[in-house]
Amino acid sequence: MAGTHDWPKGSMAVMGSSLGGFYATAVAEHRRCRAVVLNPAVQPARDLVRYVGEQTAYHDPGVRFEFKREYIDELTQLTPLRLEQPGRYAAVIAKGDELLDWREMAQRYAGARIRLLEGSDHALSDFAQHLPFVVDFLQLQRPH
Repeated sequence: MAGTHDWPKGSMAVMGSSLGGFYATAVAEHRRCRAVVLNPAVQPARDLVRYVGEQTAYHDPGVRFEFKREYIDELTQLTPLRLEQPGRYAAVIAKGDELLDWREMAQRYAGARIRLLEGSDHALSDFAQHLPFVVDFLQLQRPH
């Protein structure tokens, strides 16, 4: 979080997908800024503990790395107990997410501006359709 201390709190926002959505939530809670989360991981410490040990990279099985127990501890420490101001959040949640439970996401972000998709997938392959929702929430100017 120290890397964000000089970001302009009044106008900053963070955005992340999956584990990045978890991290965006941690930053938003710490800095009290707005966040957009896309199929966010809600309890990554619980979900990733089974991967402690040596792993292979998803996109290149020839690359090996160690996923350490202390990473789980760090995730646990970053997990907010609750969202202090859910209205600071916008969430795009796909019921078709094949990795994460959409109900858990919807529960975590209750009170946020939620776009609940009947289908789609974890990668939000149809994200371009939802970009106006993100732009509107962040009050950005739409490109012409």
